[in-house]
This record gives sequence, structure tokens and C-alpha cells, in this order.
Amino acid sequence: MEIIEKKIAGHEKVLFGKDQEAGYRGIIAIHSTALGPALGGTRLWSYADDEEGLTDVLRLSRGMTYKNALAGLPLGGGKSIIFAPGKNGTILDRETLFRAHGRFIETLSGSYITAEDVATTTKDMGFVSQETKHVVGLAERSGDPSPVTAHGVFRAILASATYRWSSADLTGKTIAIQGCGSVGYHLGRELHQAGAQLIVTDIDPERAQRLADEFAAAAVAPEQIYGARADIFAPCALGGIINDQTLPQLRVEIVAGAANNQLLADHHGEALAARNILYAPDYVANAGGVINVCIGALGWEPMYTRTKVNEIYDTILNIFRLAESEEIPTSKAADRLAEERLAGRAANESLVAAGAVA
Repeated sequence: MEIIEKKIAGHEKVLFGKDQEAGYRGIIAIHSTALGPALGGTRLWSYADDEEGLTDVLRLSRGMTYKNALAGLPLGGGKSIIFAPGKNGTILDRETLFRAHGRFIETLSGSYITAEDVATTTKDMGFVSQETKHVVGLAERSGDPSPVTAHGVFRAILASATYRWSSADLTGKTIAIQGCGSVGYHLGRELHQAGAQLIVTDIDPERAQRLADEFAAAAVAPEQIYGARADIFAPCALGGIINDQTLPQLRVEIVAGAANNQLLADHHGEALAARNILYAPDYVANAGGVINVCIGALGWEPMYTRTKVNEIYDTILNIFRLAESEEIPTSKAADRLAEERLAGRAANESLVAAGAVA
């Protein structure tokens, strides 16, 4: 394994790994270990180039720091990506690829802990675990996090509805779901059971059709989802989808979904607020998955984990209240609350070092 470290401002450590024999190339980015070891999933993706992959992993790792902080977890933030090898990202030997990734993680001696993410599975994490113990989300422990992530997003949607309409009742509300993978499917199920009407889309038409068939949803082409007339837009695919091109198309009152990094840039949070669209910050709404893997990472009982996921409702409401009182976008309010927790930990450690705290 060839490993190169690059100094990148704002991150504690960024490592590039390469194992030519295994066909492996990856990046591990550790944003912060202020609250504990950096926890964040492994994403497998066909990036246009190395720079696109680096940009993605840096944004994702920072998001994990803030996500873990606001979820009240004793964990820092990090992320890793694997550049999908082969033609069109086709992988012939996943075990060899993910065992190489496990060896890369092992070199960090526990300062980074991984789990599944986009295009990776609990089975892949099993391969990783053959090379390192610093992996969670294994099938025999916390299992598939998708239903738990979806439930956390559902709680965020209920909080958003309560704040906007003074009622969490979703009966008759129309919700547009972008992305009908595992999380999107489970979210659709909960929303359907709550009485919502669904509009769905996915780059894979069969996934969208599954929700259409099971939950009486209306399936539309991917480019049509932004302009769909709905009450809530729930992005559950990739990031950067709230941008200069898509934002003017939105005809909703709330944005609350599972995708990471939904805002392409910070000013898009301000733009949503200017249009009076209530935004549930993504790294708060989608924290259910990382809370779930605490079953393995921290030894939490499943019932306690469920309680922590349900608390996303209260966290979202606190963010909305702060945003209103300070007259700032909800995205900035979430960042402020996360930074206060990080700063509080740093201040406490300084007092301990000075002997002022036992």
C-alpha cells in the first residue's frame, strides 16, 4: 500500500492510498477528532477526476464532524472514498478491493472508523473487517442503517411540518422524493403510512416504479422533480442539488431529506430562506444512520439508539427557533450549534490541562 499525506487547511489529516495489485485507489479525510475518533462512511463512486473525488470527501468529512456533534455523539468527523475501478466503475472483485481499503484504514490506528455509505454495503464492510477492527455497521451488529436513517429524516419532516404548519399531520400533504434507493424507499413507506401523497424519481426507473407500485406514488423523470408542485421536497440522492439552476424551480414550502451536502454552496441556504422555504439541515436530518452504528462503535442498546434518532425532531426545532430569533438561515443556525459544542469540548480540555477541572 502506497500512502501519501497532503496538508489541507481545515482538516487534521488527508491521506491518499494506492494498492496497484488490488486495483485500489482511495482517500481518507479526517476533519476533526475534537470529540473523539473520526467516524464516517466509505463511498464508492466513479468520479470524473481525482479533484472531484477530493472535493467530495472533504465536504463529506466536514459534514460528519457537524453531524456527530449535533447528534450528541462522542465522535469526530471523517470520510473515505474509493475510486471505482474498471470500465464504467464495474468491480469484478469487491473482496480484494475492500480488504485493501481495510488495510489503509488500519494504518490510522483507530483515529478513523468507517461504515457503509453510497454504493457500499454491510457485506463490503465485512471484507473491510478482515483487515481492521475499526469498522462498524456490520451485518451481525447494527446491520443495514437505511431504515434508521429514513426514520430520522421522517422525524425531521414531522418537526418541519410542525414548525411551518403548527401540525405534524401529513395527511394529504404532497412530498417529492428524489432518490428511491434504500433510504428513499423506507422514507417513502413511512410517509405513505402517515397519509402523505408521494411524487418520486430516480435515475433508475425501476426503483421509482417500485415506490409507485407499493405506495401509490406518481413517478416522474429526474429533471421534473425540482418543479413538481408539492409541500415538501425530500432529496435522498447525491449532494449539490440545491443550486442556482434548481432552486428557482422549487415550488415547495419545506426541504427535508437524506442526501448529504444538499446545498451546493453556503449562499444557497440564504437563498432558500429568502424564498421562505424552510430547510432542515441535511446533516441533522440524516443523522439516524450514524446514530445506528453506535450499536457497534459505542456498544449502545438498540432501544437507546431509537430514542436518540427520535431526538432529531427536537434538534431540528431548536435549529428553526435559533434561526428565527437570530434572523439567520437554518443552515447557519445548525453550524453555530455544532461549533458551540466543538468549542465547548475544546474549552473543557484546556481547563483539564490547566488543572482547573478534575
